[in-house]
Order: sequence, then structure tokens, then C-alpha cells
Amino acid sequence: MTAAARTRTTGKALDLGPAAELVSKEEKHRQPLAPEFVSLEDFSPLEVAYDFGTVRRADIEAGPRSIWRYKQLLPVPSDVEQHASTDPGCTRLIRADNLAKALGVKRIWVKDDTGNPTHSFKDRVVAVALAAAREFGFKVLACPSTGNLANAVAAAAARAGWDSVVLVPKTLEKAKILMSAVYDTSLLAVDGNYDDVNRLATELAGEHEDWAFVNVNVRPYYSEGSKTLAFEVAEQLGWRLPEQIVVPIASGSQLTKVHKGFNELGEVGLVEPSPTKIFGAQATGCSPVATAYKEGQDVVQPVRPDTIARSLAIGAPADGPYVLDTVRQTGGSIEDVTDDEVREGIKLLARTEGIFAETAGGVTVATAKKLIEAGKIDPDAETVLLITGDGLKTLDAVQDGIGPKATVSPSVEAVDEALRQA
Repeated sequence: MTAAARTRTTGKALDLGPAAELVSKEEKHRQPLAPEFVSLEDFSPLEVAYDFGTVRRADIEAGPRSIWRYKQLLPVPSDVEQHASTDPGCTRLIRADNLAKALGVKRIWVKDDTGNPTHSFKDRVVAVALAAAREFGFKVLACPSTGNLANAVAAAAARAGWDSVVLVPKTLEKAKILMSAVYDTSLLAVDGNYDDVNRLATELAGEHEDWAFVNVNVRPYYSEGSKTLAFEVAEQLGWRLPEQIVVPIASGSQLTKVHKGFNELGEVGLVEPSPTKIFGAQATGCSPVATAYKEGQDVVQPVRPDTIARSLAIGAPADGPYVLDTVRQTGGSIEDVTDDEVREGIKLLARTEGIFAETAGGVTVATAKKLIEAGKIDPDAETVLLITGDGLKTLDAVQDGIGPKATVSPSVEAVDEALRQA
């Protein structure tokens, strides 16, 4: 019996807020809400379609200081804020004037998602996935992960009183392994890369009917959590859309859902619809979407990842073709940057704005710099950079070459001399 059937047999009506049905992304086949992620009609990904009611700014602004202020735009129960969750969201949007000056542009905003409960944007998507999984009757929260998702799943499950199972590549950064294991999750290191881990998770999802794999069988609901980045950016800008935004690409889901979020805000009348150019950022060592974009292709060819930006190291990105469509439709672009450029991006953001980003953030900043220098990002247009994770998770990426300027004796003279030398 499926989780959806179990929910129905309890006599409890399914409550996923404004979510109306699932729609296939290719041929727009429609089907009832269920824990399914691929259409059996055209074998394309499923996403949530809505029947939005009246949504007022005042109601959102009076809501909780979390993503649940936007529950009228998400596939979650109407009482979602009453259930135990990590309550992510409402992170800072910082006007980054020092960074803008360094890059030679008029205005840049940094959406700093390092302030979420487990210090990455993954807390957003997991919170929405957990809310849907609870409604469908699942009992265990699970995921394949490159690290940040594992942290978020383990923490969310602990907070909700659920068991969890997280699968990660054995080569994952030690900090991210520790940040998952501390929640006493069933953490399993897999001998393979993320694509191997993801294939294993898909098989396990078919074998364990009580396990909600957030980015597999409940993926349509999970991915909607990324829209909250768009919602917050618009609200923090005074209920308007930015002219340009740079988004890191792993599976590609975040980029497409940010675009969807901007469109939905216009659809329900919360903002004046206006075009936003969307730019994608990848690391050269795992840049299948950037390669397809530059070659004018519609098909994304899988690659074997080899980059320090492990949180973006998905060699076969599920939403890659839809990223290409979104970027081309909005007049944006996709670029990739080397590992050395990633490190420089991390340090540039840190020294100009006091924000320590993980490698994915370094990819975003370095890509923005490259696109500005190439004349693809308009220097006079307002630009938002998404910084999706905390640098404390990827210390190994920048530890070489960073440290004390000097070792000195405990005297004023020694300090003064060291500073003169520096």
C-alpha cells in the first residue's frame, strides 16, 4: 500500500494547502497529488501545480519569521507552523556595496543563507519535504546527499522526532560528515560519487515504503522549498523583483524554482511582474550544464565530477535541460569557474562583506565576476547573488595559504614590526 493510500484510509483528508495536482514538465500530463516524482505518461519530472486563493502582503508580513509565512504559496498543510520543524528562512539580504565596488558594478545584494539552522539553503527544501511526507504518512526521512542536504535532513528529523537515513559519498568533506552524524542519524558513506549514491537511493525508495527520500519520492514537494528564496528576496527588496540574479547549479532545481517563485509572486499580485535575468554558476570540474549552454545544446551530457565544490558536484543534473530553458528564456547566461577562481571568490566575499561562504558561494561570486568582465551582466542593473552555504563546512578548500601574518613575541615592538613587514 502506498503512502498516499495509507493517508486516505485513515479518513483524514489530504491537506497540502494550495497544491492542486502534479503536472509533468514535458507534456503537461496531470495527476493527483502523491509521493511520486516521474510521470508514467511521458517519463518527465513531476512538479506541483496550484490553485492559489487570495494572498495578501499584510498576511505574509504578519506571519512567522520563517518560510511558513509563505505557506499560502507552498505545498504544505494549513497548520504547518504548529508542527515541530527547524523553521528555516528569513535570512539576511545584504546590500554589498564593498563587493559591488570591487567588481565595478552599481549595486549588488547578497542573499546570505548561511544563517539557516544547519547553515545552508537545504533547510528550506527539507522543511517543505518533511511537511509533505508527514501528510502522506511516511515514518522515516532519508536522502542521498553531497553534504548540506544530509545535514538538513538529519537535523529536521531529529527536531520532528523521526528516524532518518542519509547516504553520502565517502569522499565528502569531514565537516559535513560530522555535522550530520552529530544528530545521531543513520549515516552511511557510500563507495562512489554522488550519482552512484543517488541511484542507490532511488532503489531503496522502491524497497522501503515508509521512507520519504526528500529528493526522490517526495521531490516535487521538496523542490518547491527553493521558491522561498525568491519570495524572501522580493519581500526584502520592498515587494519587487531584482533585475538580475546569479544562482549556483547542482541538480538545477534551485535555479528553476527561483524563477517559478518570481513568476508566482506576479501571478497572485504580490509584486508587479517584471523581467529578471537568471544566470547559472558551475565549477569547471563539474560543468555539464554550462558546457551544454555554451555549445548551444538542449541535452546535458553527464560528466564525472572533479572539483572542490562538492556540494555542486552532480555529474548528471536532473533539471539541467530545464535550467537551459530558463536561462535562455530570461536572457541570462551560464558560466563555469576553476577551483582557483572558486577559492578567490570565497576570499573576495569574505574580505569585502565579512561573509564566509562555502565553495558553492565561491562559485557564485567568481562566476558573477567572470560574467561582469565578459559584459554579460549589466553593471548598472541591480543584481542578487545567492550564497547558499557556510564556509565552515568547507574549510579544507581554503586552508592552504591562509593563516597568521606572523608569529610574534608578546610585546608592542614585535607587533609594530610585524605589521610594518606585512
